[in-house]
Amino acid sequence: MEFAPYDTLLVEQDGAALVVTVNRPDAMNALASTVVKDLLDLTGRLAGLGVDGNWPIRGIVLTGAGTKAFVAGADIREMNSMSPDAAEAYARQMHAVTTRLEALPVPVIAAVNGFALGGGCELALACDFIYAGVRASFGQPEVNLGLVPGFGGSVRLQQRVGLGHARELIYTGRRIDAAEALRIGLANALFDDTDALLAGAKATIQEIAAKAPTSVDNTKRALNRINGLPVAAGLEAEVESFRKAFATEDSVVGRRAFLAKETPEFPGR
Repeated sequence: MEFAPYDTLLVEQDGAALVVTVNRPDAMNALASTVVKDLLDLTGRLAGLGVDGNWPIRGIVLTGAGTKAFVAGADIREMNSMSPDAAEAYARQMHAVTTRLEALPVPVIAAVNGFALGGGCELALACDFIYAGVRASFGQPEVNLGLVPGFGGSVRLQQRVGLGHARELIYTGRRIDAAEALRIGLANALFDDTDALLAGAKATIQEIAAKAPTSVDNTKRALNRINGLPVAAGLEAEVESFRKAFATEDSVVGRRAFLAKETPEFPGR
């Protein structure tokens, strides 16, 4: 898969990982309309990712350029002149970006190397999990501007950390550091610096790349579907996913390799 140069994104394959960097360090990587446009195009192209075992990309690492910010938030200068209709269109575009990230058949890791505030926190929340540098910080400060989360924070933050923590963060607009993000379950792991952060995210993608591609895809879809369902409905969705797995070649290969005490070579079918 080829990616034409973007004005605001850097896209580079590194082993099994595709590293996507929001590249506006002079503006703290804020989500200006140009960034949203590029993210829409990129996520549209990534929607064509396959799970075939020969496909080189097995995961996405999403990060920000520089050492100060992952994505500091929405572009407030642009938002200042928006009408309600324009604001709705802006939010719907970012909803398209985040839902496409969730729908990808491979994991997406947010490598948060600085500020992840407002829209930046919401972009990270759309990823499968979040790795953070020790200097990272998170928050939903929209109330400070008389606004509310508009890029999925009202939904995904409570799913990630629970309703109580989500209410506290959104009502207060409070910014929390990386250690607190880890404590409440917003971040999965902390790293000492940006190099270690990116290396850790790539290593996890490489680890997942050795697993059955159809299993990763199937599990991701099931977890997204089950999230928030009542127990009975969740169990029904799980058994459907379990049945689907048994219809794959990956399942046949994996079971045979286990019994033969061999390393499986998954075809991704």
